[in-house]
Amino acid sequence: MEILSDRLNRLSPSATLAMSQKSSELKAQGVDVINLSVGEPDFDTPAHIKEAAKKAIDDNWTRYSPVPGYPELKNAIVAKLKNENGLDYKPSQILCSNGAKQSVCNAIMAFVNEGDEVIIPAPYWVSYPQMVKLADGEPVYIEATIEQDFKITPEQLEAAITPKTRALILCSPSNPTGSVYSKEELEGLKNVLLHHERVMVIADEIYEHINYVGAHASMASFPDIKDRVVIVNGVSKAYAMTGWRIGFIAAPEWVVKGCNKLQGQYSSGPCSVSQKAAEAAYVGSQACVEEMRKAFQRRKDLIVKLAKEIPGLEVNNPQGAFYLFPKCSSFYGKSYNGTVINNSTDLAMFLLETGHVATVGGDAFGSPECFRMSYATSDENIVEAMKRIKDTLALLK
Repeated sequence: MEILSDRLNRLSPSATLAMSQKSSELKAQGVDVINLSVGEPDFDTPAHIKEAAKKAIDDNWTRYSPVPGYPELKNAIVAKLKNENGLDYKPSQILCSNGAKQSVCNAIMAFVNEGDEVIIPAPYWVSYPQMVKLADGEPVYIEATIEQDFKITPEQLEAAITPKTRALILCSPSNPTGSVYSKEELEGLKNVLLHHERVMVIADEIYEHINYVGAHASMASFPDIKDRVVIVNGVSKAYAMTGWRIGFIAAPEWVVKGCNKLQGQYSSGPCSVSQKAAEAAYVGSQACVEEMRKAFQRRKDLIVKLAKEIPGLEVNNPQGAFYLFPKCSSFYGKSYNGTVINNSTDLAMFLLETGHVATVGGDAFGSPECFRMSYATSDENIVEAMKRIKDTLALLK
C-alpha cells in the first residue's frame, strides 16, 4: 500500500524544476529548445576556486566536517560580512549548509511552530511557502504588483501582521522579479517590525552581488533589529557555484544553535571539498564576481529592450538577480489552433511547445498575471528566444 505522509501530501512540486525537466525532455527528442526557466549562472566556476578544490582533495580534506562547517570557512564568511557589508558577526553566529536552500529551510524549522504565520511577499520564490508548510506554519501573502516594482510597502506589512506572525521572508535582490530594496525602503519595513517583537526576519541575500544599483542593503545593517535577522547567503550565484551546494546563515547564536541541532540530525556538515572551494571564493580575488555581474547587467539591458518591443507584455526594469518577470495577462482568453491561454502556466506551456522557449508561469510564484524568464544565458540565446516569444505570442488571437 502506497501512502505518503500528510506532510508530503501538503507540498507542491517545484514548478521551476518541472519546467526545466520538460525542456530537457524536448531537447532529448531533438527539439531546439532555448531554456530560460533555470535560475543558474551559465558561467564556469572560476579557475582559482576549482584549483582550491583539487588541492583539498590532494590534501585529503575528505572526511566528515563539523556540522556548522569548517572554522576556516566560517572565519572567511565573518571577514566577508565585515569587509563587504560592515556587519560584525562571530564564527559562532555562522552555520554552513548544503546550499542556501537548506539554510532557509533550517531557519524556518528552527523557530516556526504549528499555526505560526510567516509573511511572504508575492511574487515569491516557489519554495518559501512549501518550506513554511513543512514546518506546519501558515504562509501569509502580501501582493506586490508590477506597478510598485514588486516591492511591499510598510503599510502593507503592518496590515498583514497578526498575533500569530512569527517571521517575514524577504528576498533582495529578488527571485523571481529582480527587484532590489533600497536601504530607505528596508528602514521603512524595519520601523514597522520594531513594534512587533515576536517577528523574525529571514533575509535571503543569495543574489547580493548580482545587482545593478551599486550597493547592497541588508536588514541586518540596522542595529535595533539585527538580533532578529537571519541572513541567508552562499556561493552559488555570485561565484557560479550552484552544484557545489554551500550556503550559510549569519544569525543570533540561539538560532544557529537550533539549526546546528537540526542539521546534525538530518544532513550533518556540508561537503568538505566544497567548503574548501567556498573558502577560496571568499578569500580570493573578487574580480570574477564583478566580471559576471557586468555580463548579467548587459544581458538585462538587452532582454528588457527586446521584451518591451513585444506587444501585450508589460515590463519593468529589474535592478538585480538575473530574471525578468513581465505581466502577460493581456493574452488570457486568447487562443491558437484550439489551444486557449487561461493563465500564465498555459502561456509558459504554449511558449515551450510552439515557440520552443522554456519559461516558468507566474502562478507558481504567487503572481498569476506574470511569467518568469531567466537571462542567465548568452546574448545570442536571449536575442533568438525573444524573437521566438514575439512570433509565438503574435499567433494568439
